[in-house]
Parts: sequence; C-alpha cells; structure tokens
Amino acid sequence: MTPYLIDTHVALWWADDSPRLAARHRAILENGSNEIVLSSVSVWEVAIKAAQGKLILPLEPLQFFQKLVERYHFTVLPIHLSHAAGVFSLPKVHADPFDRLLIAQCRSEGLPLVSEDSVFEKYDLPRLVGR
Repeated sequence: MTPYLIDTHVALWWADDSPRLAARHRAILENGSNEIVLSSVSVWEVAIKAAQGKLILPLEPLQFFQKLVERYHFTVLPIHLSHAAGVFSLPKVHADPFDRLLIAQCRSEGLPLVSEDSVFEKYDLPRLVGR
C-alpha cells in the first residue's frame, strides 16, 4: 500500500465531491491500493474555521471527520511531539501553522503530500503530488 497524506482542502473537496479536486488527486483517492492519511491537523484547522464562521459543514467537525474516515477507510495521523517540534527547522516560507505542521508530519513520516497549494513546492518534502 502506498500512503498519501492529504491536505485539508483535498479532504473537504473529496467529501463534497467537488469538481475543484484535480483528476490526479481523485485518482489517488479512488485507488484502493493507496492508504489515504488524514492528519489531526486538518480536523483542528476545520474546527477553528467552522467556529469562526469561515466554513460551513453539514455536521459538527468531529462527526464530519469521523464519518469521512469511516466511509473511506482513511488512516488518522495524530500530532506527535516530533511533528510539533519539526516546525522549528522549517524555512520561513510562510506562516500558516496548519500547513507548517502538515509539512513537518510529511517530513517526519516520509509521506508524500497531496495538495493543490503551490506554497508546498517551496519546502523540502518527500514527495508532493500537486496539480
């Protein structure tokens, strides 16, 4: 099984069957031989944005992500001390704390990242599956 860590917007677009999700990302998610990893960072990010009214979900964030994980058999990646501390050594490319923690997780776990956000191209990642 090939594991892939998905960015927050990829998880949201997948859950919504959004046409914004790139075909190559959809193919990765649909391929049953891939392990799709959802970071707790994404849940945290969405919970904050939903609480601020910046994002509307059909369910409370915990219920939303539990259903997503159960339905698609995603693996949940918790935030470990090494992930949080890994942010320290990242270049100062941008300040988004959620993105930076996802990057630290990718580097620490050796996971490729599935994202449409071009800012990730500026970091040393094991592999980036961009647009």
